[in-house]
Amino acid sequence: MAGFTSRDVARLAGVSQSTVSYVMSGRRPISADTRKRVQAAIDQLTYQPNAGARALASQRTQVVGLVVPFGPAGDTTALLPFIETIASCARDNDYDVLLVTADEGTAALTRLAGRSLCDAIVLMNIAAADTRLPVAAASRIPVILIGIPDDPLGLPCVDLDYPEAARLSVAEAAAAGHDRVVVLGWSAEEVARGANYVGRFERAAVEAAAAAGLEHLAVSPVEVSREGARAAVAEALRIGGPRPALLVPASSAVPWVVQALTERGVVPGRDVTVVALCTDAAAMATVPPVTNVSTEPRDVSARAMQTLFRLLERDRETPPGGVELVAPRLTRRETTLTPP
Repeated sequence: MAGFTSRDVARLAGVSQSTVSYVMSGRRPISADTRKRVQAAIDQLTYQPNAGARALASQRTQVVGLVVPFGPAGDTTALLPFIETIASCARDNDYDVLLVTADEGTAALTRLAGRSLCDAIVLMNIAAADTRLPVAAASRIPVILIGIPDDPLGLPCVDLDYPEAARLSVAEAAAAGHDRVVVLGWSAEEVARGANYVGRFERAAVEAAAAAGLEHLAVSPVEVSREGARAAVAEALRIGGPRPALLVPASSAVPWVVQALTERGVVPGRDVTVVALCTDAAAMATVPPVTNVSTEPRDVSARAMQTLFRLLERDRETPPGGVELVAPRLTRRETTLTPP
C-alpha cells in the first residue's frame, strides 16, 4: 500500500500543506468547509501522520504520561474509570497515553520528562507527603495531580471533595437516628503509604460527628479480603453497640463488608446502616444495593484533562497552581435504616 503524505492530502483537498497541519493539530482556526475537505482527503487516502516527523516539526510528542503505580493492595478495578476517561479525553485531543504502572518514585517522572517521551504528565496515587512532588514541580512540562497533598508545591490538583464526602456520610447516619458512627478504614498499605484521601476523609468525619453530636469510632486498617472484612465487621459490631452506622470509605472493601454482615445474620438497612464511598455502579452491584456517596472518577479525570490541555495551550509557560474539587453525591438505597 502506498504511503501517502500530508502533501498528497493537501493536493487532493486543494489546500496548502500547512493548512493540513493546522487542521490536524487544531492550533489555528480553520473554516468548517476547509476542514471538511481536508478530513475527506485524509479519509480517502487513509493517511496517518508520521509520529516522528510530527514531533520534530511541532516539538510535541502528542503523548500524555499517566503515572499510576499499582500497589500490592491497590484496587485496580477502581482505577479503570480513571484510566478509561483519561485515555478517551487524550484521543479526543489527538493525543496518546503512555501508562506507567511501576512504583518507581521520582525515576518515572525524570525519565518521562528528561527523555521527552511526553508533553505532559498526570500523576495519581498521591501521598499526603509525596516525595515525587519536588521533581514534578521542577519539570519543564506540565504536571497535574489527581489527589491533593499537604503541600502541592504550586502544582494544579483535581480530586473528589473527600471532606464533603465524609460530611454527607455522617449526615446520613444522623438522619437515620444513630448516636454513633464506626468508620471501617483503608488497608494497611494505603495507611502506611500516607494516601492523601485517608487523612482528608478521616479528619472531616471526626469533625462532622462531633458537630452532629454523634460518637465517632474507627476500625483500621481493614484488609481487602473476606477474612479482613470479617475481622473488621466483628470489631465494628463489638464497639458500635446496637444498631450502629458503618461508614466504608474504601470502595474495594464494600462488597466484602456487606457479605460479612450477611454471614453474621446482620441485615443492612434493618439492623445497621451502611454508607459506602464508591461509584454508583459498585453500589448497585451489592446485595442489597448500598447507600453510597459517589466517588465520581470519570468527572474527576475529565476535569483534570481539561486543565491539562489548557496548560498545553499556554505553550509550556509556567502552569498555574490551584485546587479543583469535584462535589460528591449521596444516594440513599436499601442499607439506610428508617429513622425511629
